[in-house]
Amino acid sequence: MKTILIVDDEESIRLTLAGILEDENFRTLAAKNGEECLAMLKEETPDLILLDIWMTGIDGIETLKQIRSLNSEQLVIMMSGHATISSAVQSTKLGAYDFIEKPLSMEKLLLSINNALKVGSLVEENKELKAKIEKDYQIVGDSRPIRDLKKLIELAAPTSGWVLITGENGTGKELVARAIHNNSLRRDKPFVEVNCAAIPEELIESTLFGHEKGSFTGATASHKGKFDQAHEGTLFLDEIGDMSPKTQAKVLRILEEHTFERVGGNKTITVDVRVVAATNKNLREEISKGNFRQDLFFRLNVLPLHVPPLRERREDILSLAHHFLRHFSLKEGKKLKSITDGAMTILANYSWPGNVRELKNTIERLVIMTPGDTIAEEHLKEFIFRGEDTQETGGYLEQQGSWTYKDARENFEKEFLIRKLKQFNWNISKTAEAIDMERSNLHRKIKAYDIDMRKLE
Repeated sequence: MKTILIVDDEESIRLTLAGILEDENFRTLAAKNGEECLAMLKEETPDLILLDIWMTGIDGIETLKQIRSLNSEQLVIMMSGHATISSAVQSTKLGAYDFIEKPLSMEKLLLSINNALKVGSLVEENKELKAKIEKDYQIVGDSRPIRDLKKLIELAAPTSGWVLITGENGTGKELVARAIHNNSLRRDKPFVEVNCAAIPEELIESTLFGHEKGSFTGATASHKGKFDQAHEGTLFLDEIGDMSPKTQAKVLRILEEHTFERVGGNKTITVDVRVVAATNKNLREEISKGNFRQDLFFRLNVLPLHVPPLRERREDILSLAHHFLRHFSLKEGKKLKSITDGAMTILANYSWPGNVRELKNTIERLVIMTPGDTIAEEHLKEFIFRGEDTQETGGYLEQQGSWTYKDARENFEKEFLIRKLKQFNWNISKTAEAIDMERSNLHRKIKAYDIDMRKLE
């Protein structure tokens, strides 16, 4: 039952409104002046306040100012028998939802009340959704590398500097980007994400900058691009290292001039966007190969942040496992499962080449597929490499004394992909879904590592 506080110095109006509103299934409170209203708000939090402007003592406008200072989201509808345009405008500027003249039309008043309460419900739902999203994207862990990363995020977030996040696939670069946005001055503005590796080359410019009607076949209407959508907020360019040189040049221009034109258009559009970019590539190496612009790298690399791989923060594995266990048990409506010490030992000792993303996907599958209330050692065999497989891989790597770190990483990634492809019977779609990788990206990896699917079958 919603509560409405009636503030009016005329007792007859208070009683009449209370009777009508209680007939409409509202709970009512009453105050005869502004002072009594403000005192009552220390004990009560009504869903809506009906506030008269002309009262003895402090008037309705001053009362509204003090209400807003106590609770900026409090819903207030102003009432007045001596209404003027200036008082209506002033009330609106101070955040009143509506302004209704006396003598009151009960039909109009009830409509305004119901509309205001609907808006209040939407605001509350939005707050709850935002809190849930922030919780879903929290950075879990208390290892030294993660504590250091969180400190850097705290320093970088409130500034306007552009950020370049580096790290392997699956380490949680998006979490860092969202943490920067959520702790910035732009937190109430849009957070817009673009996966540069997932968008076909012929669509990347239209996606980023938008297009005008008729600019290409199929462009039946004008379309705002991601830079437009992120105006006054944060644009997260994920996998920036996969962007073509042509698009890199246009992005550099926006970063320098804050202006662009849509595809097929000639109107210059100005935007205010904070760019956070991320990549799993070594951009300095890509620059030396001619694949990435040096000037764009220096423009983006104002505040560099590196997300450590899971193997460098092993003490976080168990807390991450428990976090994902609670998350997916709640999401799937299942009883919270327990994990045996033996199973936890396997999780802690596994190398996690897919990093936190692989651990997250593994726990999700275990929550869904494990019968009973306990996850034991035998349940892990279908989801991660068996201990002997990991040892074989480790021994194989140890024999390659001439390898560089880059060689070792690439060979391990190739071995990981081959094993996963084999696990899913060489099905590209199922494998990509299991390791949380775009199909197009998996195809590129298979081609880059010269994995012959026919021979492996």
